Amino acid sequence: MFKSYLAWPGAPLAIGSALLFGASTPFAKLLLGGGLNPWLMAALLYLGSGLGLAAIQVIRKLAGQTLTEAPIRRADLPWLGLVVLSGGVIGPVLLMVGLSTTSAASTALLLNLEGLATMAIAWLAFRENVDRRLLLGALAILAGAVLLSWQGQVDGLGLGALAVAGACLAWGVDNNLTRKLSSADPVQLSMIKGLVAGGVNLALALTSGAHLPALDVALVAGLIGFLGYGVSLVMFVLGLRHLGAARTGAYFSTAPFVGAAISLVLFAEPVTATLVLAGLLMAIGVWLHLAEGHEHEHTHEALEHEHRHVHDAHHQHSHGPDDPVGEPHSHPHSHEVLTHTHPHYPDQHHRHRHSHVH
Repeated sequence: MFKSYLAWPGAPLAIGSALLFGASTPFAKLLLGGGLNPWLMAALLYLGSGLGLAAIQVIRKLAGQTLTEAPIRRADLPWLGLVVLSGGVIGPVLLMVGLSTTSAASTALLLNLEGLATMAIAWLAFRENVDRRLLLGALAILAGAVLLSWQGQVDGLGLGALAVAGACLAWGVDNNLTRKLSSADPVQLSMIKGLVAGGVNLALALTSGAHLPALDVALVAGLIGFLGYGVSLVMFVLGLRHLGAARTGAYFSTAPFVGAAISLVLFAEPVTATLVLAGLLMAIGVWLHLAEGHEHEHTHEALEHEHRHVHDAHHQHSHGPDDPVGEPHSHPHSHEVLTHTHPHYPDQHHRHRHSHVH
């Protein structure tokens, strides 16, 4: 039985995130073809993400919009710092170091390690549930991504290749740590990450001798970054909230196919057997994940946290006089111990351990 209802809305959010990020690559390639420094390009993409989301935050406040998402609290700051450090600083720096000594073909192939690192950390370190169907689906998606980026040449495992692999590991850590913050406002979280990563990359680019481009080029790069990095990251965080890191990472690994498909139009590239086969492998992998059925009796331990919610089966709590009215809303609330059976994913309320594979 096809059980895609389980994946709603996490799967569409994760796939939408991959669509936007994948689409950003060929458009960024157009700008790089005009002579824009790659490091400076990364800075403009991140800054476009951070500044665009900051503008949305300002507009929401000026419009008097009631925010239903939980703000980032003081207790979240250590996790946020680690997320920004691993994904916004260490990852980009290692990638630039690797790019300086590694061919583009090898780099494209090695970047597929991010999806593998995300899933491996989620399964091994955070104990997200995995069964044969999920593992097979993840391998099919990754195989499609590897096939797509394979160009018949790979450098030896020198320091450059190890640096690119290190960048992927940093982003895998970033993706899993971001899951810890997925209950907070994804716009606020993505804005902070974009501004810090953009600032760091800009400083590194300028100190390495790069020069700022013309205003129109910078604005176009910023727009690409806002959509492909900012809005995409917001959707990715929301996907983490509903699916956990492993499944969200697997869906996000389809991004290279999106970029390749758009390149067919932008650069008049031919439809090759490799592209078709990669698309089929990814489609099979996505279907295996969408068709997942995971249901068993499980116990929710007592828990107190804050996030956007409605009063469903997992949120039967009373309200104090200062708590917001109307739904959805966000406020600190407690969960009592609850044992029941229903289909579920490793979302923010289903991160229990499994004694065996279900």
